[in-house]
Amino acid sequence: QVQLVESGGGLVQPGGSLSLSCAASGSIFRINDMAWYRWAPGRRRELVATVTSDGSTRYADSVKGRLTISRDNAKNTVFLQMNNLKPEDTAVYYCNAEIVASYTTGAKEYWGKGTHVAVSA
Repeated sequence: QVQLVESGGGLVQPGGSLSLSCAASGSIFRINDMAWYRWAPGRRRELVATVTSDGSTRYADSVKGRLTISRDNAKNTVFLQMNNLKPEDTAVYYCNAEIVASYTTGAKEYWGKGTHVAVSA
């Protein structure tokens, strides 16, 4: 059974910083792409950033230059460093990963339960 567990959310003032992390555990043979999504009430779910297994990254235009995704393959963990946060960054942030459980199975998409980020004065 594979699980993704996020941590690091909270309340921060505009211009502040937060760091999120997401650790994958369980039966894991290989992790392909890892990503962060966010969802705020009244808005569509948004792909924030992705990182491939070799470290290549992509970002939504709304977060370029402020948020940085990275991963530690040895620890099956993905991070999201968020700087210069804005009120519009307020959302529940979800970790997503494409994981191969064993050499006999195909890749499957997994989601964490989410961590809340609130940016407010």
